[in-house]
Amino acid sequence: MILKRSLISVARLLGNRSAATLAKTSTPLAEQRWDLFAGVLVERLPIVTKTLEPIEAKFKEMLNQIELENSLKSNHEMRKETEKRQLELLKAGKIDLDSEALKQTAQDLEDAYNDEYAKFKPAPRVTEADLKSNVESTDRKLEEALVLLVEQKLGNKNHFLLPQTLHKAGESMRATAERALKEFCGDTLQVTFYGNAPVGFYKYKYPPTARSDTVGAKVFFFRSVLKPSSGNVTNNKFKHKWLTQEELQKQLHESYYQNVSQFLV
Repeated sequence: MILKRSLISVARLLGNRSAATLAKTSTPLAEQRWDLFAGVLVERLPIVTKTLEPIEAKFKEMLNQIELENSLKSNHEMRKETEKRQLELLKAGKIDLDSEALKQTAQDLEDAYNDEYAKFKPAPRVTEADLKSNVESTDRKLEEALVLLVEQKLGNKNHFLLPQTLHKAGESMRATAERALKEFCGDTLQVTFYGNAPVGFYKYKYPPTARSDTVGAKVFFFRSVLKPSSGNVTNNKFKHKWLTQEELQKQLHESYYQNVSQFLV
């Protein structure tokens, strides 16, 4: 009120109508209203360990060799040595075959284990989703963490963002975040929230032509992790992507990514 009266007084003294108009139309910062949103960062954790770099592989091999040299003999190795001595006594005729000979020796077990291991083939690290560049699948980039983005309309344009929705009176921000997941992803996507408090915050102003009684949106982000063997997004109304952190940086607007990256692991 003091600011308005001062501007009106200046307008009267100088005969400047624009100053009086500014006093009537200007809105103090404290009176600006913002829409409150809750957003969710859904993370699919890495499925396999990362492939070792050459220097890492060499260092790991050195550690394994040191551990082998300093380690004690295992029960299997002790059994092999015992059976070797028994075999020598058997050949020398010093022990009875029926009483001392074993039905299955440690060497027999070792040969069986080696045969089974030779038949084992690990699953490929590069999946079909990787080969087809299917960003809608969680079965991709198994060595890295993936973050879910869904396509949403802001103003007249569509943008890929973290799932978010407008807060309703009477519900907690955590409940709003859970509702956002159901609205954009369906009921099959099962996640575990890390807590009831938001981990991040972002705000943006609406274009002047799109403003009504609010000037912009304030988004409070919650962090969650995709449960193992959980389903994928089933709501076909919205496009979605599972992206790595490097891909996120290319996809998201710079200021938005800078806020999101602060609570990425």
